[in-house]
Amino acid sequence: MSPTAQTSAMKGRVVFPFTAIVGQEEMKLALILNTIDPKIGGVMIMGDRGTGKSTTIRALADLLPEIAVVANDPFNSDPQDPELMSDGVREQVEQGVDPEVTRAKVQMVDLPLGATEDRVCGTIDIEKALSEGVKAFEPGLLAKANRGILYVDEVNLLDDHLVDVLLDSAASGWNTVEREGISIRHPARFVLVGSGNPEEGELRPQLLDRFGMHAEIHTVKEPALRVQIVEQRSEFDQNPPSFLEKYHSEQEELQKRIVTAQENLSSVNLDYELRVKISEVCSELDVDGLRGDIVTNRAAKALTAFEARKEVTVDDIRRVITLCLRHRLRKDPLESIDSGYKVEKAFARVFGVELPEDVNQSNGTSRKVGARN
Repeated sequence: MSPTAQTSAMKGRVVFPFTAIVGQEEMKLALILNTIDPKIGGVMIMGDRGTGKSTTIRALADLLPEIAVVANDPFNSDPQDPELMSDGVREQVEQGVDPEVTRAKVQMVDLPLGATEDRVCGTIDIEKALSEGVKAFEPGLLAKANRGILYVDEVNLLDDHLVDVLLDSAASGWNTVEREGISIRHPARFVLVGSGNPEEGELRPQLLDRFGMHAEIHTVKEPALRVQIVEQRSEFDQNPPSFLEKYHSEQEELQKRIVTAQENLSSVNLDYELRVKISEVCSELDVDGLRGDIVTNRAAKALTAFEARKEVTVDDIRRVITLCLRHRLRKDPLESIDSGYKVEKAFARVFGVELPEDVNQSNGTSRKVGARN
């Protein structure tokens, strides 16, 4: 048995392998790109019940390599990057004290629907602050999610105020808690992933726009593929260690590709003319603000880095632009045209290209995520 399979079995935390997940390429691609560049701004996944949303997100967190963290620090502080350090760790480093470093798995934090703001953001012990004169801070879920993944299932049912708090922290990378004149700030840089079922209500457009990407997933219709998914799940449930071993080499290969892409992201070039055309598409679609332009640029670069290239191509942009823009369009309740199709048509006009025949079914992400060009 491989070390990864052994470790998972010993810890009793057995997660379905990411590379074994069949279909849902659009969701998998969006998650991988956000892992490569968290500044894309997270993913909103909308789709039918029972389509593997939670399974896929847990599988991605399990796939990612361990990261260096400061030992016994509740914020998973990075021992090297000041932007990812808590105030206490930064003070130690500035005083020349080397903090104790350990390695830990990337955290995947599940936000329960009934969570309070104090549980999410953390709270200050006012009594201790008044009696002892110290800032006694009880960290919340945002502290635990720093440098990890924060997953909100049924995000469309979450209180709008809490969604605002999450999106503000995800965008700024910091969480600030202020109570009774006491203010505490800590790093909260995470990949925000929300999921929901459209039948249970949509997010307000102002909040939806704050998510970097929007993936739509549907129940697999092809009988042979459904049988394959059922058989895989059955095989995994019967003998998890054996199933993990079967996909060990694929998992390692994908992990290496993600790490290499993170390292090479800064050297990827997106030509000025292509950037102008991206903005032209956003303008033609009447997208409010500039988030659409920024996210599409970032996502195209992340995809290029993932495929071990240095120059962004028109095809790279085609494969991510629908994910980045479909949720930013103004919706006409009387219009039956799918927003993804509108993005694809605008892209084809501006870039002067013919879209593949299958693009309407796959939304431009027809290639297998794990496959190179």
